[in-house]
Amino acid sequence: MSTTTPSTTPVSTTRRRRITPARALQATLTGYLPMILALIVIVFPLLWMLSSSFKASGEIVTANPSFLPHQPTLKNYGDVAGALPIGRLFANSAAVTLIGGGVKLLLAITTAYAVVFIDTAWSKFVFAFVLAALMFPGEAAVIPNYITIATMGGRNTLWGIILPGLGSAFGTFLMRQQYLTIPKSLLEAAEIDGAGHWRKLWRIVVPVSVPTIATVGLITIVTEWNSYLWPLIITDTPSHMTLPVGLNLLKSAESSTGVYGTLMAGATLIIIPILIIFAALQKYIVAGLTQGAVKE
Repeated sequence: MSTTTPSTTPVSTTRRRRITPARALQATLTGYLPMILALIVIVFPLLWMLSSSFKASGEIVTANPSFLPHQPTLKNYGDVAGALPIGRLFANSAAVTLIGGGVKLLLAITTAYAVVFIDTAWSKFVFAFVLAALMFPGEAAVIPNYITIATMGGRNTLWGIILPGLGSAFGTFLMRQQYLTIPKSLLEAAEIDGAGHWRKLWRIVVPVSVPTIATVGLITIVTEWNSYLWPLIITDTPSHMTLPVGLNLLKSAESSTGVYGTLMAGATLIIIPILIIFAALQKYIVAGLTQGAVKE
C-alpha cells in the first residue's frame, strides 16, 4: 500500500505582476508625471528665490537669466539688515508664534477632551459649532475683530495680534478624531483608581496622542509664523510688526526693479526658520494625520 507524503516545499502565495509597456505607461501618466509637475510648481519657485538672493541685480534683471549665480554675493542680506529692524521683527514673530501657538494647541487639546469624554448636553452643540467654524473663512471675521481689538486698545500690540486667533477649529477637530480611537477601558480603569478628568487627560490621553499633538502643533506654528493679513491690519509701526509684514515694508521702501535680490533675501530669511522646524518634525505629520483615520 502506497502512501502519499505531503510536500514540504513552501508555496509562495505572492505572484509577481509582470511589468508590461501598458502598465509602465499607466504608472508614468498617473503617478510619476503628476509628481514631477507638482515638484516643479512647488519647489522651483523656492529654489529660484534662494538662488536670486545670492545674485547681483544685473544677474536677475537680464535678457539671459541663469539659475545659478555667476558671482555669489551676500550683499542682498546685508541690505535687508540695513533697511529693516530685522532682529525686532524676528523677536515679534517668535513671540507671536510661541505664545499664540502654545495657547491655541492647549485649547485644542482640552476642548477636544471635553467634547469626547465629558458627557453633557452641550458636547454635541460645541462640536457642531466647531464644525461650523471650519466652514467660514477667517477673512469674514476681520472687520468685527478689528473693531473689537481697536476698542480694547490692542492696535500696535502683540496681544492684539495674538488674541483673535487663539481658537483652532481644525486643531480641535483633529484632536477629537484622535481621542475617539482611544479605548474607553483605559479611562474607565483610571477612573476606578480615583483619577479625575485632569489626571486622565495628562497621564493617559496626552501620552498616547503625541503624534497628533505634534501634527497640530506644527500646523499651528506654520500658520502663526506665516500669518500676514491680520498683523498687517492691526499694526502700522515697525516696532510691532512681524517678519511677513516687515517684508512688505521692505517692498515699499525698495520699489525699483534693481532690488529684487533684496526682496528675495528677505523672503528667504522668513522661510528658513519654518523649514528647519518642518524638517525636524515632518515625520509626525503623516503619523498624526492617519492615526485617527483607522479605528479598531
